[in-house]
Amino acid sequence: MTCAIKGIELEKDSRKKMLDGRYQRGFSLTRLASTQEPKVRKDDRGYFIMSLSENTKVYFEDFYKFLEMTYAKAQAESSSLTEKLQQTPLEKTETLSYYRAKGVVVDLLLRTIIKFYTDGANLGVVMTPWCFGTVLLEKVEVYRDRLSKGEVRDRNIPEYPYYVIKYMDEIYKTTLLELFDFPQKAFQMRWQYSELLKRYSKILTEITSSLQSVLMTIRNYGS
Repeated sequence: MTCAIKGIELEKDSRKKMLDGRYQRGFSLTRLASTQEPKVRKDDRGYFIMSLSENTKVYFEDFYKFLEMTYAKAQAESSSLTEKLQQTPLEKTETLSYYRAKGVVVDLLLRTIIKFYTDGANLGVVMTPWCFGTVLLEKVEVYRDRLSKGEVRDRNIPEYPYYVIKYMDEIYKTTLLELFDFPQKAFQMRWQYSELLKRYSKILTEITSSLQSVLMTIRNYGS
């Protein structure tokens, strides 16, 4: 009887903890209480996993609360931008482009939060706020490149996206720092990781090119 009552309480608690009243947590308390996953541990503060990059405890409750708070701020910013766009005259091209550029960043943040919040298949989405911030930073940069190449359609991008892309380059870092309420140094570690990845990528590319050259020589010799 006690176990049954506890299970009902956990389920009620899980239903209360939702994003925007619509999206359920991927790893609810009910699920965490019954999981056999060795990476998921528990102490006096609650369930947590160890972050691989920072070797620190990441509590599920802290992670979801951070996403909920950030989502609320991003939603408020999105509503404010919609209002500003409606009130700005069409001839104010650069002002409109600035608002649209900010809208691209805010919308991508909202979509990513929903994806991470509802993901119950991958423990890799559970991370520290700063780590999540750097993930968003790179997502925005990749998305910006795809927009500039016309590979994706975005509601914030007009027929001629030059000024929107230009403003994105100028404001995306500051916009994310403000929405996350992070200091400037929060994004510094990301550059160290990226630089290492670039170096390894360059080395692998050179090795691949050398191997292809050798194989081509062997083929030509054999023929």
